[in-house]
Amino acid sequence: MRKSLLASVLFAAGISATALPLQAKELLNSSYDIARELFAEINPVFVKHWQEQTGETLEIKQSHAGSSRQAQAILQGLRADVVTYNQTTDVDVLHQKGKLIPEDWKARLPNDSSPYYSTMAFLVRKDNPKQIADWDDLTREDVQLVFPNPKTSGNGRYTYLAAWGAAHKAFDGNDAKIREHMGKLVKQVAVFDTGGRGATTTFVDRGIGDVLITFESEVNNIIAQYPDQAFERVVPPVDVLAEFPVTWIDRNVERNGTTDAAKAYLEFLYTPEAQRILASYNYRVHNEEVAAEVADQFPATELFTVEEIFGGWEQAMQDHFSNGGSLDQLQAEAR
Repeated sequence: MRKSLLASVLFAAGISATALPLQAKELLNSSYDIARELFAEINPVFVKHWQEQTGETLEIKQSHAGSSRQAQAILQGLRADVVTYNQTTDVDVLHQKGKLIPEDWKARLPNDSSPYYSTMAFLVRKDNPKQIADWDDLTREDVQLVFPNPKTSGNGRYTYLAAWGAAHKAFDGNDAKIREHMGKLVKQVAVFDTGGRGATTTFVDRGIGDVLITFESEVNNIIAQYPDQAFERVVPPVDVLAEFPVTWIDRNVERNGTTDAAKAYLEFLYTPEAQRILASYNYRVHNEEVAAEVADQFPATELFTVEEIFGGWEQAMQDHFSNGGSLDQLQAEAR
């Protein structure tokens, strides 16, 4: 009866039932703070690819904040289909605290489910007036630093561990000298923002600090976005490998009916087309052909891993970022 009534209404309006537009399937990508523009460019390319492959219309929505805050939102009920984060612990927690993904999520996609990577870099003001070249320069009393809070931002944790790891290598593992070095560095932090984009705003728009420490990709993007300020990039000679892990959220995609689209979306990030977009946003990529094409835009640096210096992310989180860990101790000493 209801179908007949609907057909009569449509007929009277001159509309065929088959002409009704199908509702677009939706994906929600929960991502880190400074990835807005990157995925705003990738998403329509994948949407077109998906429609050509399946005939389905797809809409991709984005959610951005510090990756730890994003993961917490999912644990509290945000039904994101995929995560594209900047630290593995923020993905691991989705298994550890919510059983939303399997423990072996890293094995589901190449390169430990990290389709691209970066490292940390320094953004300095025109002509590099403080002559910043290495991590040691960031401990000087005349140099003010801006970077995200390691308690809330994967970006900030990478920065902290990059500085610690470089000191570890410079001082041959001497803990007293490393802690002295890090104490001086933490004391020079003018602002700890909650996320990477907030730190960029503090440095660029509010004019605070001599050095912004953030992902190399963000540094390059800022330089391109603000040519009138003539910012400069410094990549230190020793630095951390910053991976960008991705996964689909099993429990959510099953509930949302988006399993195939979510998997295909993340697999697309490994294609040459997507890798070229990633490289255009100054991320380092794994595809050998694309990496060779853009090699000139990435300075050589000695990259160490979190596993190599800190015994892995779980140990690093416990030693440095837990309540009472090294970060808390150094901040207390700096007051």
